[in-house]
Amino acid sequence: MSGASYPKVLVPVDHYYTEKIKLHGTTSLGVDWNSPESQELRFEQLTKIIDSSVKFSINDFGCGYGSLYSFLVKKNCQLQYYGFDISSEMIQKAKQKHQNISRAQFKIGHAPWKKSDYGIASGIFNVRLKSPKPLWEKYILNTLDRMNSFSQKGFSFNCLTKYSDKNKMRSYLYYADPLFLFDYCKKKYSKNVALLHDYALYEFTILVRKNIQ
Repeated sequence: MSGASYPKVLVPVDHYYTEKIKLHGTTSLGVDWNSPESQELRFEQLTKIIDSSVKFSINDFGCGYGSLYSFLVKKNCQLQYYGFDISSEMIQKAKQKHQNISRAQFKIGHAPWKKSDYGIASGIFNVRLKSPKPLWEKYILNTLDRMNSFSQKGFSFNCLTKYSDKNKMRSYLYYADPLFLFDYCKKKYSKNVALLHDYALYEFTILVRKNIQ
């Protein structure tokens, strides 16, 4: 455990992901994704929030070892990247993987330390473990509030979907209601919200665009 200050609901999650990165290293399995292909497919959906024709800054909520940064660089994006994660082991690996890169900063924590153009959260709402469902849902909504506060142009996030096949659902994972979260974001954060539920994974992505004239 990192020893960083964050909600108690995240303590077992810290242990969970720290064990994953220790076991699998800086791979998709190290951040609990099945394959590099599924990880990239998620990034393709999440980064639809970004206007990459101009330089931008981004907060990566639960950054892991910084794979989103690598994805954006491969896309030739001009960016300033801020990644943070509750697992100190993840941040250590991220700093090792992206040494001496001034435009990529990594810190231990559950919240941004400065505002950016965009905020992205991939997979941080999935692993509920034994946390009570109402407590986990409160954590999700609090995190969305934080994403909204620290994102100037917009933010995006993904969740496992409650429309997953029942025989493939796992008790330690959280399956969200995409309609509820779409409605919640539409009413609370912006009139410009998109729900993406048409790609080949048991999940959905929500994009919240701000400051659209």
